[in-house]
Amino acid sequence: MSQNPTETDGDLYAIIFENERVRVLEYRDTPGTRTHEHHHGDSLMVTLSDFRREITVAGTIRPVELAAHQLQWLPAQNHVGHNVGTTDTHVLFVELK
Repeated sequence: MSQNPTETDGDLYAIIFENERVRVLEYRDTPGTRTHEHHHGDSLMVTLSDFRREITVAGTIRPVELAAHQLQWLPAQNHVGHNVGTTDTHVLFVELK
């Protein structure tokens, strides 16, 4: 089964730019949304909204609460995301190839 987020959760992820060096994904969800397990390569995440989520990596649940307009480095990982807040999530992932 594919681990590509545009295939596991194509209704939530959209490719907005891609070339031989990077892929830029836009992600949007609403409160209560849970993704399927998927993979992101090394990425820079740009938050476009305030949100509260739980991220499950290798069976460990980690709470994440971020404000809009933050930049955060994310090492390559497989994970499941769950919007446990009261606001929509809107982020960009700049994935290195």
